[in-house]
Amino acid sequence: MSIDRTLKVKGALSRHRNVLTRAERIAQLKDEERWVDGDSVFALPKIAHRKSHAGRKIKEALAKEAAPEAVAGIEPPPAGPAKS
Repeated sequence: MSIDRTLKVKGALSRHRNVLTRAERIAQLKDEERWVDGDSVFALPKIAHRKSHAGRKIKEALAKEAAPEAVAGIEPPPAGPAKS
């Protein structure tokens, strides 16, 4: 029996997971240089795997500062010479 298509979640495997597989834990230990070839794959140390949103608010603030007219919906003045 198959699952109804309305119950399926798009990108279910691409979302953040708190639990890593053994291979993912070993890969992260290698990146942190805490893994030595020949170590046992059992009783691996705990790995902190947290989702971070660092920089999202900063990027939004910089975008608003860069173009305040565009955010407010006001057209900037023409760049040509001013007529008197």
